[in-house]
This record gives sequence, C-alpha cells and structure tokens, in this order.
Amino acid sequence: MRAFPFAILVFICTTIAAVADDASRPSEQLHKAQLHTDQLDGICALGQKLEHGCAAIRARDILDAFSVPWRAIGRVNFASRQILGHCTGTLVAEHLVLTAAHCLFNGPRKSWIPPTSIRFVAGYQRGEATAVASVTRYILPDIHDTKSREFKRHPGSDWALLVLDKPLGKSIGYLDVQSDIDPTANFAMAGYAGLRKNVLSLAVDCGAPEPSRLKELIIQRCSAMNGDSGAPLLMIDGDKLKVIGILSQLSSVGDDVVSFGVPASLFSRFLEPI
Repeated sequence: MRAFPFAILVFICTTIAAVADDASRPSEQLHKAQLHTDQLDGICALGQKLEHGCAAIRARDILDAFSVPWRAIGRVNFASRQILGHCTGTLVAEHLVLTAAHCLFNGPRKSWIPPTSIRFVAGYQRGEATAVASVTRYILPDIHDTKSREFKRHPGSDWALLVLDKPLGKSIGYLDVQSDIDPTANFAMAGYAGLRKNVLSLAVDCGAPEPSRLKELIIQRCSAMNGDSGAPLLMIDGDKLKVIGILSQLSSVGDDVVSFGVPASLFSRFLEPI
C-alpha cells in the first residue's frame, strides 16, 4: 500500500451556496447525486483556494435537513471571543453527538475549546434548526489531554463524543453505529461543507473503504472540505443509514485526493447511555 501524507482539515467555514429542493430518501439522494462523482477538485477539497473550481463540492446534492433520517446530523458550532466556526456532528444516542476531536482544539490558541462554547444544532438549514442543545462535556480518546497545549495527531484518535444537556435523540432520532462493513454496499458522507455551510449536502463519490494495513483508518475518496470535519461516513442500505466512521483528514497526492476516516470500531464501545 502506498503511503499518504496527512493534512488536517480546517473547520472554520464562511462561504454560502443556494439551496435546491430534493427528496429526502437516502436511496433517492444516492441515485441522483451519482451523476457528479467525477468532478473532484483537489485544491478545493483541501480548502485552500476556493476560487479555483470546487466542482465536486458544488455538485453535492442538497438534503432536506429537517427530514428523517437527515435531521440527526447537524452543525457543531463554536462561538466565543477566541473562536468562531463549525464542524459536522451526528446524533448517535439520545445525549451523544459524534464529531472529530481536532474540531475541539483551537490551534492558534493552542488550547481545547471549553464545552460552554459549543452548541449542537441538529437538522440545521438556512438559519433554522430542528433542535438545539448545549454541550456539558466531551469524551475523548485517552491519548488526548485537555490540559495540554498540544493536539496529538494520532490517526485513530481523531474522534470525540459530545454530551448534550438535552436528550435530542429521543425526540428527533439518532443514527446507528456499525463496525462491520459490507464492501458491496453504497457509501456516502453528509456534511456542512465550507462552500455550503448553511445546508447539509451529500457526497457519494467516497466509494467502498480501500484495503489498508492501518486498521485505525478508513481510506476513501470523498469530495470533502473544511466544515465537513467530523461528518458521518455512511453505509447505505436502501433507506437505512449506518455510521461506519467519521471524516478526519484529507491528503493530496498529485491530482488525487484521499479522505481518511476514523472507523466506528474505535469509539463504538463508548456509546453506552449517559
């Protein structure tokens, strides 16, 4: 297997795109969006030069974020005098939201973002939301120390569980997490990309996870960019969604862009009721 250099995703996003009306059924979204899977622009995918292309990001199908099951996905918003931005998160239990650990680390300040500065906005769409909750605390892999001024970029440790002050999943639903992957299934990723930060859009060019000697990584080719950090990697079976991991990083190898995810096997045991 060839080696890929890692490039951590930046999660502060500012660009807005228009909304289109589309069906909400996962199978219909997948079929419709597969027409655009050959337009990945690696420069945009790494979030560096937004004026150059970004065709694959713009081609991602807009989802109805107010509908089931998509409303279980939302924005993880950060707001304080020190930081303003967002990542993508997913309800995976009544009180738990799954996202990327690097989203919670303020790189310029070299500090972890306090839970009081984080909100989860479920089913967010054009300034409206299905539900909103505050974060009381978060759960991280043991490798991370919230008192440290350093973020340890270990590939399999870029996950976090946000504990909410309200059981949003009880009323609006949550997505199941599954460690076993069927390579013949359809795969996608749903996130709030920087170019479309006010709408949830679907990337269907991920493909099945590629074979890897590193069991702590899911290697795919999702059209993603900043803002998608922490987005759920989805296995689609008809109208059923299973979260098999989360988006962590992107890497550019020539004209090729590779996405790296953290597999569900590394965090599923932490999903007991809170």
